[in-house]
Amino acid sequence: MSTVIRLESVSKQFTLRHAKTLKRMTHRAIRGKPLKDSFYAVRDVTFDVQAGQSIGLMGHNGSGKSTLLKMVSGVMRPDEGRVGVAGKVAGLIEVGAGFHPDLTGRENVYLNAAIIGMSEEETDAKFGTIADFANIGRFLDTEVRHYSSGMYMRLAFSVAVHADCDIFLVDEGLAVGDAPFKRKCMRKIREVREQGTTIFLVSHSAKQVQKLCDRALVLKEGALVFDGEPVEATRFMNEASEEIDDGSDEETDF
Repeated sequence: MSTVIRLESVSKQFTLRHAKTLKRMTHRAIRGKPLKDSFYAVRDVTFDVQAGQSIGLMGHNGSGKSTLLKMVSGVMRPDEGRVGVAGKVAGLIEVGAGFHPDLTGRENVYLNAAIIGMSEEETDAKFGTIADFANIGRFLDTEVRHYSSGMYMRLAFSVAVHADCDIFLVDEGLAVGDAPFKRKCMRKIREVREQGTTIFLVSHSAKQVQKLCDRALVLKEGALVFDGEPVEATRFMNEASEEIDDGSDEETDF
């Protein structure tokens, strides 16, 4: 199998600013307190993904999952290391990506599809399927600024999942809506996987990763601490949690 995603010693830093006004900046400076701090959201991560693999990215909030996914997608660049991706990428990465609030849902379907790399003819052919899956009815011709978060994400997911791509990236944490629609999304991801597309799924659900993925990566405080079978990844996380419950001094972010 060919390698379609490769990360080599990848790190990403962010800066936390402790003061946003001149008054607060002056106050902190007088007291000798720093105006900003930097931290690693992702630290020295290395791994390869082979064509057709389904990868589950796990870890608690703040572990770096979404940041790592954005670097794989190209939305963000690493500060250190290298990210290599071979093939056409589509997916649901962040709220607002590719959609314009002043355009209607219909217009945004064509805009977002073009960003992904679909031609107008391809979008024409798939438009009915995309609209049916999103199931937002008459609101399709309403400006998306008037959409609920659920309607917005349903349409965004529908465009992404119906793109002909080699790699499908999705942050499950962005999924909103009722339980039936979430199950519908998971069934569609399973279908895309069965077609041989490489799947990269960020998820908080161990059961979901076990059902959809054949490999799991676990992040803790930005570092890759596990790479292996999904069942073993769940056991690894559970054991780490039990150590904390037992009063261990060792901190964890699971």
